[in-house]
Amino acid sequence: MRLTRFTDVALRVLMRLAVVEGGDPPTTREVAATMRVPYTHAAKIVARLQHLGLVEARRGRGGGLTLTGAGRSASVGALARELEGPGDVVECEGDTPCPLRSACVLRTALRDAQEAFYATLDPVTVGDLVASPTGPLLIGISGGRPAGS
Repeated sequence: MRLTRFTDVALRVLMRLAVVEGGDPPTTREVAATMRVPYTHAAKIVARLQHLGLVEARRGRGGGLTLTGAGRSASVGALARELEGPGDVVECEGDTPCPLRSACVLRTALRDAQEAFYATLDPVTVGDLVASPTGPLLIGISGGRPAGS
């Protein structure tokens, strides 16, 4: 199972926001630079996370990005499902549909494996992802203050 780059970066953005509290919240541009992704890609991710209620974004002076309570407690498995969207691991219906699709055991097995992958991530929260040693490393990378300080 492999996550898309969009989901990977979205989880990293949430992790970045989970370790900084107080002071000036980081901007999308700052988060993009820290995560080493193009600003336009980060902006799309932030917009999606904001739409999901996980991130608050404020413009202008004193603006920036903050993680919501829902963002901190969000299940990584649920986030991966949401961000990846519906779909199977393999493409059975493409331009040249697979001749086995009507009686394929492989497709069902792969769908079950995909759900098992997500289920393994279900009990893990964004807050869990920034426990030591990851949280202190993220703080160092971002130059921010630890959450709760």
